[in-house]
Amino acid sequence: MDSTGKTRPVGWALRTAASVHVVAIAGQPVFAGVYLSGDYDALRLHATGADVVTSLAYLQVVVAVVVWFRLRRAWPFLATTAVAAAETVQYFAGLDGALWLHLPLGVLTVAGLVVLVAAVWRRPLTRAAADA
Repeated sequence: MDSTGKTRPVGWALRTAASVHVVAIAGQPVFAGVYLSGDYDALRLHATGADVVTSLAYLQVVVAVVVWFRLRRAWPFLATTAVAAAETVQYFAGLDGALWLHLPLGVLTVAGLVVLVAAVWRRPLTRAAADA
């Protein structure tokens, strides 16, 4: 275990990426709701938001890979990859108009990312102890 017990810089990078990601994804239901209430221009905002959110997911995957190698912590990579995979399915379901999948998966994706962000902020992201 890291003797200082403080989050390493790469851990702060993951926290930052995940936090920006969750802020961006929080706008998606708002844009969708505005669209569903009759403002059809909001669909363009929702589509642009989907591009931004998905790009942030892939950026977060890259940072999580670095966390895995630098801090020997695999769980952020595994959790981030699961969220990114769900967002990718969500993205293409939306493009295809498969609202039966797009809407519930959107709810699950937002919830999953909120839980992931809470997890990366809950404890210091330090280097894992070497295998004994």
